[in-house]
Amino acid sequence: MVRRARRINRVLAETYYYAHPELDFENSFQLLIATVLSAQTTDLRVNQTTPALFAAYPTPEDLAVADPAELEELIRPTGFFRSKAKALLGIATALRDRYDSEVPGRIEDLVTLPGVGRKTAHVVLGNAFGRPGITVDTHFQRLVRRWKWTEQTDPEKIEAEVAEIFPKKEWTMLSHRVIFHGRRICHSRRPACGACPVAHLCPSFGEGETDPEKARKLLKYEMGGKPGQRLKPPPDYPGTPAAPAPAN
Repeated sequence: MVRRARRINRVLAETYYYAHPELDFENSFQLLIATVLSAQTTDLRVNQTTPALFAAYPTPEDLAVADPAELEELIRPTGFFRSKAKALLGIATALRDRYDSEVPGRIEDLVTLPGVGRKTAHVVLGNAFGRPGITVDTHFQRLVRRWKWTEQTDPEKIEAEVAEIFPKKEWTMLSHRVIFHGRRICHSRRPACGACPVAHLCPSFGEGETDPEKARKLLKYEMGGKPGQRLKPPPDYPGTPAAPAPAN
């Protein structure tokens, strides 16, 4: 199983060489807030919402004193806006009062913030601080069980068992690759088995559409190095259009 799992990771690394966090962010505070907002909605919806949010409240100090009704209206498109607004206000207040308005770089501190669990903490640590972590979201849970890497259903137990399979340095990028694959090919209800690059390694092959032509019609998102759900990909992101040459 371990050999097969690592082979799957290598194939995914070749397929999704451009794997990345699909939330737009410029600093750890923005990534933390965007990740909390991403619950029960798409990263694209969050990316459409956060520019106005961060323009209005660029720092934890600003967000901590936001008018709840105005905040709710700004984040309404992401759904569950009342509970999310309460969490954001709690996070901002905690950052201001306990962490000198800085996002802490330890999981033990992050998970004490309102609305922040291990999944959100690992997103922030892995992508804002460069500290390896496994992000166990719904896609990750579904795929690692299909691949028989674990039979656990509890996210923390899944995280622990998958962590035993791969070197720590792989954890963050492994998470991105698996989530990319879950969003694009290995769907929840109807996986596109016939278009899957790891079909030959998958013990659950056949759960979805195996005909290659029919499977390709099920593909979601892009299949090449494109920005995916990001609206503001960083300049060095693979697939970002090159800047136009200066006029003579």
